[in-house]
Amino acid sequence: MAAKARELKQQGKDIIGLSLGEPDFNTPEFIKDAAIKAIQDNYNSYTPVDGYGELKDAICLKFKRDNNLDYKPSQIVVSTGAKQSIANIAQVLLNPGDEVLLPAPYWVSYSAIATLCEATYVEIPSSIDTDFKITPEQLEAAITPKTKMIFFNSPNNPSGTIYTEKEYRALAAVLEKHPNIYILSDEIYEHISYGTETFSFAAIPSMYDRTITVNGVAKAFAMTGWRIGYIGAPEWIAKACTKMQGQITSGANCIAQRATIAALEAPVSEIQYMVTEFHKRRDMILGLLKEIDGFKLNVPKGAFYVFPDISSFFGKTIKGKVISNASDFAMLLLEEANVATVTGDAFGAPDCIRISYAASEDNIRTAISRIKEVLS
Repeated sequence: MAAKARELKQQGKDIIGLSLGEPDFNTPEFIKDAAIKAIQDNYNSYTPVDGYGELKDAICLKFKRDNNLDYKPSQIVVSTGAKQSIANIAQVLLNPGDEVLLPAPYWVSYSAIATLCEATYVEIPSSIDTDFKITPEQLEAAITPKTKMIFFNSPNNPSGTIYTEKEYRALAAVLEKHPNIYILSDEIYEHISYGTETFSFAAIPSMYDRTITVNGVAKAFAMTGWRIGYIGAPEWIAKACTKMQGQITSGANCIAQRATIAALEAPVSEIQYMVTEFHKRRDMILGLLKEIDGFKLNVPKGAFYVFPDISSFFGKTIKGKVISNASDFAMLLLEEANVATVTGDAFGAPDCIRISYAASEDNIRTAISRIKEVLS
């Protein structure tokens, strides 16, 4: 979709991109100031593979402040983005033939990362009717002797769903019966929530020694290009991730690490203006989409995506194009409405499309208006 959108832009088409999971804000000034100071202070050498000590200290304080999690610096590994953090974990824990459970919908890279480790991924389906959440019964039914890991992501990309503490504890009760399964908890969107508290899976005492908490500064701090992610993990897993990373990239960027210290030490209130704006846009885009017949919607509690079920359009012919699936529908919107979205097929949810509202209000209004016109 991204390649097709670029191709059409090069042809002079006015494409509105609602496909990227990237805040449209600038990085806050106090973070940029910290980066500038780091340059002036001559931070230009190789960094420790697992991150600067001062940054690991800041991450430990952040975990305690925001998540009630007690980690020591020896349990922290800083990486070139949360994606590398996830890849490190998978590489050190998964062996050929292991199974990874992916509650669907899930971020597209989870399945690819599992495949690169020669593991098999197993989708646990959900739907818009269940607010894109799986049940303990579904989890129990999906577990086999080959199950090695499960990936949780709350707030979720692509659905915006947030699991409550009660819901996570119910899932943990199932996993307590299967002590050989590890849990990867991807919490990259934790600060982007709208009235629903986020909860860290590792805060469940029985899960702490089996959970790897993944986070980073890309989404909440508008620092996608700075490429800093990190984990809190059992010490033996952290050491293995450091060993793996040491042979692939070594330590993360020195200037970005110094800027991340400033980001994490600041009170969360410093980024509330972005969350407030995302909340406003969420309400606006939901209101606009409700005016289009055929879109089935829920109310996402976090992140910056809506994930409507558009299966009512399957089998229909629109603008001379037969809509057989979500990919056909997303391509129709790109070619006829000049709006880029992402097919739900990529996220393990073939009845849906992902629409990002990390875009200006004007672009959102124009894009939904175009979609409405094409579908009318």
